[in-house]
Amino acid sequence: MEFLKSVFAFDENSPLLFTQFYFWAFFAVVYALFSLLHSRRLLRNAFLFFVSLFFYYKTSGLFVLLLVFVTCSDFFLARAIYRSRQEWRRKLFLCLSVTVDLLLLCYFKYSYFFADMLHGLFGWDVHVFNVFAWAGNALAGDAGRFSVDRIVLPVGISFYTFQVISYTMDVYRRQVRPVDNILDFGFYVSFFPQLVAGPIVRASQFIPQLYRPFRLSRRQFGLAVFWVLNGLAKKIVLSDYIAVNFIDRVFENPLLFSGFENLVALFGYSLQVYADFSGYTDIAIGVAMLMGFYLPKNFNSPYKATNAANFWKRWHISLSQWLQNYLYIPLGGNRRASFGTYFWIVLIALIALILTGSLYASLAVAGVAVLVGLVAWLRPARRIKIITNLNAFITMLLGGLWHGASWNFMIWGGLNGVGMIVYKFWRDMGWTARMVLVLLVTGGLWALVRYVPMPVFNLLFVWMLIIASGTLVRYLYHLTRCSRPFEQLGRAWAIVQTFVFITFTRLFFRSGSNLDPAVANEVAWNTAKNMVARIGGQWNTAVIPQILWEYRNVFFLIVAGMIIHWLPDSFKRWYRINFAMLPVPVIALLTVLVVFVVYQFVTADLQAFIYFQF
Repeated sequence: MEFLKSVFAFDENSPLLFTQFYFWAFFAVVYALFSLLHSRRLLRNAFLFFVSLFFYYKTSGLFVLLLVFVTCSDFFLARAIYRSRQEWRRKLFLCLSVTVDLLLLCYFKYSYFFADMLHGLFGWDVHVFNVFAWAGNALAGDAGRFSVDRIVLPVGISFYTFQVISYTMDVYRRQVRPVDNILDFGFYVSFFPQLVAGPIVRASQFIPQLYRPFRLSRRQFGLAVFWVLNGLAKKIVLSDYIAVNFIDRVFENPLLFSGFENLVALFGYSLQVYADFSGYTDIAIGVAMLMGFYLPKNFNSPYKATNAANFWKRWHISLSQWLQNYLYIPLGGNRRASFGTYFWIVLIALIALILTGSLYASLAVAGVAVLVGLVAWLRPARRIKIITNLNAFITMLLGGLWHGASWNFMIWGGLNGVGMIVYKFWRDMGWTARMVLVLLVTGGLWALVRYVPMPVFNLLFVWMLIIASGTLVRYLYHLTRCSRPFEQLGRAWAIVQTFVFITFTRLFFRSGSNLDPAVANEVAWNTAKNMVARIGGQWNTAVIPQILWEYRNVFFLIVAGMIIHWLPDSFKRWYRINFAMLPVPVIALLTVLVVFVVYQFVTADLQAFIYFQF
């Protein structure tokens, strides 16, 4: 009985993770039963639906009821949208579906933010109240069974909420037909490999697979095993090891570490978050492929991006495409400014007021928006470009807010938006104008360092000196018309600068992660401020050799991870396919060997995937 209880009961301290032995035991049982049912489509889909519900229950407990509710709600509302002949009825059902989904998401994810907003606006001392815990206590007849004073974010709610919204939107647009069977639809929503951390699967990509017969070729089997092993190595060897043994320590208290250690931790976090998230995706793709289903590619070597816009075409591709299709384009995209554009400008100004507590910050956001609007009105020739950039910036801000309701995530999203816009203007400038602009900015930062000494100005000045040096070299090659032989060198330079920019935006992303929403703002600000103070402050270079030796394993993994990441895609494809075509006994032997090596890096406490919190 104790064994059965441990198997079927939810333990919040031991959720089902891809890196746990229990998950692979669970998957082995599921796969064995799946092999008996795979030829019967309806039975197969129903089985995987209930298995996925059990998986989510073992991950999130009674929040599985929320997943069931969302599944039923969107299933019936999508059918109502499709069957309605009057446009107003179709819009009514669509609004009802999206409203229900977003209300649930906002309640669990943004309640603390709304409480802070009411306190900031009206001075009300508002505390969050968990309605679902209260209802559970009432049903159980025990007032203390569930805590009503704290709201816990259900794992993966942002992912499956966005997934069902895309489904009802596509049904409304008549891009897909609604699913006829609720068990098939439930399987689409809750498919366990990608349920809790994506990728966000579009209905048009996955629903046709529900009706296809199972097929797994010899090569597909080998590729599936490769993706699973690749994901485990990324997660455990790269992400968890460098996090536990170095990065988490530095971010927990930056002032205890040197400027060099803070800088390496920041760059190391870029590798950690990539290895963690893409590792999850690789495992999800492999597990799904073993069952004959194909999930979309979610990462495409993002640190090979040559600019911020290209980075977001390579990083978390499913979210980027979702934001483009269901937010950027409805806002007006690159065509016009819509009511939504102005609505979000006003709302973002209000959020700036609430999160910073500064009327000046809110007025600054509103002032910039008014200035941009005036330029667009007075200069029709530039109107489309300005509107495009404005809609893109709003999309990136809201993408940051999707990750969490705290100002650090908005700053992170806003910086990425600014990076995209700056690149577009930089791309359209002539080389002489670029050189003059870089020199002016560098000179301005030098003046700030000289007369208003602050660590952040020191940091920006050093970075601008590097950019100015590279720009000068490329400018000289442009003047001498010798730029062609140096195209690859220029591309490498752009990749490095983009990687540096993305890494420093991550300072705000990491500082607010894994925190209670009630304290996220203050802790995130202090962490970011202390790290900038260390990195931009005075360095003791004499201790760097000692630091390199003490953390030699961590630094070796960081360097090795980045080298592997920057390998040519053709080479990666070559060894991936060659692994897949090996004889099955050899694949089995290599699997045992890789698993043995990987689990030598397992830490005492298995680390949850970073994006589980979103």
